[in-house]
Amino acid sequence: MTKTRPFSPLVAVTADVKDLDGYRWHAASETYLNAVTVGLGGIPVVVPSLGDALDIERLLDRVDGVLLTGSRSNVHPELYGAEADRRSEPYDTARDATSLPLIRAALARGIPLLAICRGFQELNVALGGTLISEVQELPGRHDHRAPVSDIQTERFAIRQDVAIVTGGCLGRIVDADAIKVNSLHRQAVGTLAEGLTVEAVAPDGTIEAVSVTDAPGFAVGVQWHPEYWVATDAPSARLFRAFGEAMRARAASHAGLAAAAE
Repeated sequence: MTKTRPFSPLVAVTADVKDLDGYRWHAASETYLNAVTVGLGGIPVVVPSLGDALDIERLLDRVDGVLLTGSRSNVHPELYGAEADRRSEPYDTARDATSLPLIRAALARGIPLLAICRGFQELNVALGGTLISEVQELPGRHDHRAPVSDIQTERFAIRQDVAIVTGGCLGRIVDADAIKVNSLHRQAVGTLAEGLTVEAVAPDGTIEAVSVTDAPGFAVGVQWHPEYWVATDAPSARLFRAFGEAMRARAASHAGLAAAAE
């Protein structure tokens, strides 16, 4: 008897654009790729940031979910009505031109989406929100940047408290009203997009997690980096597991509809 293989979701993973060794590279950190394989049993597919040259609709025909990755680059301020500032560089306009349309198209089709750090900020901008370029400079706000270290485990250390909104989808996923997370960002949500619901906040009021209001499927964004600790941190593991379950549920539903139509 042939054993049925478990379903492995195909996950589109956004890429940064980097110029190195005379070439232009489209790349995603291995931590995100491992989180897809280990955290939810999926298969990651790195999507090049080719802007209009990429047929997003055909891409979405073939994948089960979208993972928006973090990055050292910031979303370009012109995309939310602000002026560029050299202190807030680097920017990655090729990624902006790819990720924002990808977000809107995925949400329109009800494709499960998980947005992390820069991806969280892209989600807010894609739906009409604004960002704060250097949140640590605002009165009363904390310094959310990474600790200064060459050791990645120190930079990504879980050290910041966040309060989870009672009754929200994130609270149901992590089964807690407060958790500890890491923090490695300079940009933060300014004006929240109309289509988003706050799911978690830091002690200084900085929005740390959102969901897409009335989304037909899983659509969550977090400002922290759950991918780094997905194998050892319970809330991080729960978040990726929920993302995987949403993709499997959608695939099963589509398979059932297709079978009924035959």
